[in-house]
Amino acid sequence: MKDRILVVDDNRANLDLMLYLLGAFGHEVVGVPDGLAAYAAARDGDFALILTDILMPGIDGYELAARLKSDARLSATPLIAVTALAMAGDRERIRAAGFDGYIPKPIEPQSFVAQIAAYLEPAGSD
Repeated sequence: MKDRILVVDDNRANLDLMLYLLGAFGHEVVGVPDGLAAYAAARDGDFALILTDILMPGIDGYELAARLKSDARLSATPLIAVTALAMAGDRERIRAAGFDGYIPKPIEPQSFVAQIAAYLEPAGSD
């Protein structure tokens, strides 16, 4: 059975591309355009992984990470930043904010699904 993944991005083209790629590999995907909708969806759903942009209006990715990681029921869900932030120190700030990983934008369609596969591996499957 494939995994259920929440994808968050305020850019419709980016959101649609990630949803398409993940869906093409059989994952059940839910897409939302902002952090507030993402937090509500995460609380209502059971996701194996959450992929989110950082720079969004309203609740940005950092605030979303803080809310998810402070919620006991959601804190163990892997949270991956998918972002164009590429300045010195951005990757460290993203990790320090509670993200479990980082995928740079623009995403590479040929390798995107493989990049997230490590976060979907069952624990102890080494």
